[in-house]
Order: sequence, then C-alpha cells, then structure tokens
Amino acid sequence: MNKKGFTLIEVLIGLIILAIGILAIAGMQIISIKGNFFSSNVTQATILGQEKLEELKNIPYDDTDLSIGEHNEGTITSTIFSRKYNVAGLGSSMKTVSVTIEWLDKTNHSISLNTILSE
Repeated sequence: MNKKGFTLIEVLIGLIILAIGILAIAGMQIISIKGNFFSSNVTQATILGQEKLEELKNIPYDDTDLSIGEHNEGTITSTIFSRKYNVAGLGSSMKTVSVTIEWLDKTNHSISLNTILSE
C-alpha cells in the first residue's frame, strides 16, 4: 500500500524545530532592542558633551566658567543625563577641559570628552 502525506510524529517534530527557531529569533530581537537603546543613550550623551565643549571653546579664556576646578551642572533638564566638567591648568597659557556625561539605566554609564584651550 502506497501512503502519501506526513505522520503526526513528523508534523510534531517539524513544529518543534520551527518553535526553536522562532524563539532564537525572538531572543536576538530583544538583544537588538537593548543594543539600540544603549546606542541611542551613547549618542545623546556624546552630543551633550560636544555641545558643552563647543560652548566652552567660544567663551573668553579668562571667563569664570573656565576657572580651574570641577563644575557640576547636575541633571540636564528633561533628560536622564547629568553633566560636569573639570578645568585644569596646563602651564601658564593653556587649560585642559574634560566634560563628563553620566546616566543610569540599570548600571551607571559615563562618557568623557577632552580638549585643550589656549589664550
């Protein structure tokens, strides 16, 4: 007798293999979403740091915002980021400026950007 078609066992094994594949894809999707979220935060933090560096580069060398020491701006309005910058003397006519952006999403993260200013 020549039977055509699939047995119930063959169909169940096929469904199990399909389910495992779909679960693997779902796991990769979750990792991808988390990676995109982190990448978005890194991009925003970098932009905030660059904005502050540009602001500090465009003020006079002897401005009080460029006084030696740490300047903490606290949390930036409507964001999860806090920003601070440190100014250190580098000889008599140069200063180093380090801007640090910090944020918390399950763990603490930070990005630092540095530049050197001269008179």
